[in-house]
Order: sequence, then structure tokens, then C-alpha cells
Amino acid sequence: MIVILKQNASQERIDALMQSIRAQGVDIHFSRGTQETLLGLVGDTTHVDEDWLRANDIVADVRRVSEPYKLANRRFHPQDSLIPASNTVIGEGHFAVIAGPCSVESEEQLLCVAQAVKASGATLLRGGAFKPRTSPYSFQGLENRGLELLRLARQATGLPIVTEIMSETQLDDFADVDVIQVGARNMQNFRLLKELGHCKKPILLKRGLSSTIEELLMSAEYILAGGNENVILCERGIRTFEKMIRNNLDISAVPIIKQKSHLPVIIDPSHAAGIAWMVEPLARTAIAAGADGLMIEVHNNPKCALCDGAQSLDPVQFDHLMQDVRRRVAFEGKQLG
Repeated sequence: MIVILKQNASQERIDALMQSIRAQGVDIHFSRGTQETLLGLVGDTTHVDEDWLRANDIVADVRRVSEPYKLANRRFHPQDSLIPASNTVIGEGHFAVIAGPCSVESEEQLLCVAQAVKASGATLLRGGAFKPRTSPYSFQGLENRGLELLRLARQATGLPIVTEIMSETQLDDFADVDVIQVGARNMQNFRLLKELGHCKKPILLKRGLSSTIEELLMSAEYILAGGNENVILCERGIRTFEKMIRNNLDISAVPIIKQKSHLPVIIDPSHAAGIAWMVEPLARTAIAAGADGLMIEVHNNPKCALCDGAQSLDPVQFDHLMQDVRRRVAFEGKQLG
């Protein structure tokens, strides 16, 4: 349920109304925009009397929200969210480029890539310290040593670091990570999502391989319901019957999410197709569709990468891509970083 307040409502009257609503066992999400002030009622609102609300002289309108996601819903939060991530921001006119290797392999490899993507204009550094792999025999990452190397790379370049968490038991280890990524396989790990809702760090939430857009928004709702408003959504392709590409990039997810939710959404063109030469055209498509950023895998020697080398750009290819990204982002009226 959404309560739309009149523009001339005093804060004293608003506070009194909110106190009366909370007394009925309902939580409130308060949103003050340039045009209107909203009270988003969260919880069991079936017993809240709409006529009683409308009778209050500071209430302009009352509306029921049919979608199961409330806090992620644009009706609760009409303005686009702007998510702070260390020394940069994501969303609302700011375009983020998150770049780096699929997995952290060594200090030399990570620093080489970090310095290269920084020079080309990337705004955040990605790198997998813990790697969820389909095969138990594949490289699983350097784990805590990988986190240490990411911190070294951040110190050397100033880029905020983005890396994937595997379990709620790792939260202490991720205390110094700037943006915590929830991978596609963990999108519906509800225990993890609940714990991430209790921290204030930005959470990059990837869409599951076979998940609907509503399921993605409901997973975001778990984090938001815990009190963490810093959620970034990521479309990384979904599994279909097509065999010529790794995943099928659902570019329609960008305008749909933008229409349904206030949360920023970025595109991962590397995982979408799984083919390096397709990264650039998919990145162009993402910008045209209105995405708030890109997540791109870059390796100093893709042929020798321990993970996902086939979809990784080398630094020269990434620099060429970034020249195009800058032009297109500027044309869209956004700023990089």
C-alpha cells in the first residue's frame, strides 16, 4: 500500500500519521521526492483501513500495490536510486564500468590487469577470489589470498573492488570489500540474502540462469527488507535452447526493470555470450537500452586464463571498447563513474 501525501503536509503531521500507522503493526518506507512524498506501507496491510487514511487531511491518495515486491518497486520509490560504491556511484545518470579478470590468479596478473583497466577508464575492479564452478575439478580461486590481492590492487589503483561471496559465513572476510557480488547460482540463496540485508555495503545481485525478472526483483526484496538499500541488479544472460552462445542476453530486462523498479541495472556481456568478440556489440546494445553500467572480464593473457578465457578481452581490446563506451555514454547524457 502507498500513501501519497499532500505537498503542504508539515513534518509534524507526517510524523503523527506514521506513528499511528506503525501502531497497527506495519513498517513504513518514507520517500520524499521533488514532486511528492510517499509512505510505503510494508507488511500485512489487509487490516489497514483505506478510508481512515483518506480521511486524514494531509493524505492526497491511497493505492494498493499488487506486485509482491514492495521496496524494490518504483511505486514506492519513483526516483532512480543512486548507489554509492567507495569513491564512485552507480545509477541515476552515472555509468559504471566494472572490469577485471574472472578469477584472481596471481599478484602479477591482477596488478597488470588492474592498472590496464584503470588507464582505460574503468570505474571499479572485479576479480573472483572464490569461484563457484560446475565441475569440482575446475580452478576454485585463491580464496582469502585472492581477497588480499584485490586489496593490494585497490591500493595500487584506487579502484573500488567487486568480488563474489559464496556464503553468509564469509561476511567477516568481506568486511573490506567495496561491492559484494551475489552470483547467478546464489540469487535465491535466501539465507545469504537475509544476512546481506543487515549490512550496508552495496550488493551486486546477478540474475539466475533460469530466473524470471520478478524472481530477480523478489531476491532484491530480501536484501532491501533487511534494511540495506544499496542493491544493484545485473542481467548476465539466461539459459535457453540456443547452443551457439553460452547464455542468451535478455536485453529486454533493462527497460522492464527500469519501468518496474528504481534500482540500477547493469549488463554483463562477457557471461552472456561467452565469446570475446561478442562483448563489444552486446555492450553497445546495453548502453542503447538504458543500462547503468557494464561488467566486463579482462585478462592480460586470455589464452592462458584459468577461468573463462574464451570470453575475456585483453587490455588492448578493452581499451578499444572503452573509447566507444565513452562516446555512447556521453551521447546518452550520462557521465562515466
